[in-house]
Amino acid sequence: MMSDFEGVLAKVAEMGYREVEPANGYNNMDPKAFRAMLDRYNLRMPSTHNAARGTGVDLEKQLEGFQIMGIQYTEILAADGPGSAGSAPARKLPPGAYYNPGTGLIRNSFTESEAFGPYQPAVTLESVKQRAAQLNANGKIARKFGMKIFVHNHTGEYEKLTDSDRTTYDVLLAETDPELVTMQLDIVWAAIAGMDVIEMFRKNPGRYELWHLKDVVGLKTVNPSLSPNARVSSMAFVPLGAGQMDYKPIFANAKLAGLKHFCVEQDNAASWGDSLAAARLSCRNLINILS
Repeated sequence: MMSDFEGVLAKVAEMGYREVEPANGYNNMDPKAFRAMLDRYNLRMPSTHNAARGTGVDLEKQLEGFQIMGIQYTEILAADGPGSAGSAPARKLPPGAYYNPGTGLIRNSFTESEAFGPYQPAVTLESVKQRAAQLNANGKIARKFGMKIFVHNHTGEYEKLTDSDRTTYDVLLAETDPELVTMQLDIVWAAIAGMDVIEMFRKNPGRYELWHLKDVVGLKTVNPSLSPNARVSSMAFVPLGAGQMDYKPIFANAKLAGLKHFCVEQDNAASWGDSLAAARLSCRNLINILS
C-alpha cells in the first residue's frame, strides 16, 4: 500500500514536476529506498532543505546517504546549530515572534495567509565573516562527495549590518568561494526585500545556481521606505503566476545567473485551500510563463 508521503510524490510527478526538494525529512527511509522511490516516479532530488548535521564520521555517513539519493547541493549545520529542534531559545523573543519547538525555528507571527519567514535579528560584520568562513570549510567537506553548499535567503540578509553599511548578502557573496558555495536565491523574498533580482545577476554572474520560485501580492503597493524585514507584513503569498512577480525577464537571464535547478514553493499553500491544487496551478502557470 502506498504511504501518504509516496502518494504525494506520485501526484507531484503526475502534475509534471521532475525535481523535488524535501523540507521535512526523508520519510524515515534509508537512502537506497528513498532513491528507489524517486526513481519509480522519474523524480530527481538535486538539493535538500534537510541539512546534514554534525561533524566527523557521522557527518560523512549522512553525506554518503545524500550522494546515494542524488543530492548535489546541501547545507551542513552544527548538531545544535540554528534550526535544531529541541529546547527553546534562551533569549527573550521579540514582539510578534514565536518559537516552534517541532522545527526549532523562530518565526514572525503573521497568519499563514500572509507572508511569513524566520525572525532574523540584526547581525555584525564579524559574525557574517565567520559564517562565510564556516560555509567555505563545509564546502570543502561537501566537495569530497561531489556536492556544493548553498545559502538560502529570506529578507533579513538584505538588512544593513549593525556595524556596517554592507548587508549579510553582500558579505556572503564576497567572502565565499564560488567553487564551494552557491546561492539558492529565493526570488520573491529578495523582491519583497526591495532587491532588483536581474541587477543581482549582473553584479555576481554565475553565483545563483539554485532558485526558489513563488509568487506574492503586495509588491506594487508596499511602502518603499520600509526596511526589508518590515515589508513582509504587507505581502500575501499565492500560487505562482497568480501574483505580481514577472518571471519572464528573470528566466531570460537564467544563463547570466548560472541557474542549474529551481523549485516551486508556496509557504502558505495549506491555508490557501489545497496544497496539491496550489502546486498543480503553479506548475501549469509556470509552463505557460516559460512557453
